[in-house]
Amino acid sequence: MKKLRANMDRYFDQLDDRWRELPLRKQHKYTLYFFLGYLLLTAGVIAKVWYDAGNFKNDLHIEHLENPVLQKKEHPAPLQDTLTTIFKNKFYERK
Repeated sequence: MKKLRANMDRYFDQLDDRWRELPLRKQHKYTLYFFLGYLLLTAGVIAKVWYDAGNFKNDLHIEHLENPVLQKKEHPAPLQDTLTTIFKNKFYERK
């Protein structure tokens, strides 16, 4: 874990050194581009939320909740008593 942390610190120090080596004008340009991208992303999210909130329909039907465990299970065919059971294509009679 200490080795990973040391490698990460070294990597971030290298990135910081590369950033500081850039001319000040380029640093301002990159900062402006990142800010504009963030601003566009924020505006898009706000527009999407505003659009979704405007299309909200207030005709919700509230019904009682039913416990699925207590619901009756409907079988497609009623159970029947049989005297024989088919098991591996052979008939065995119950005794």
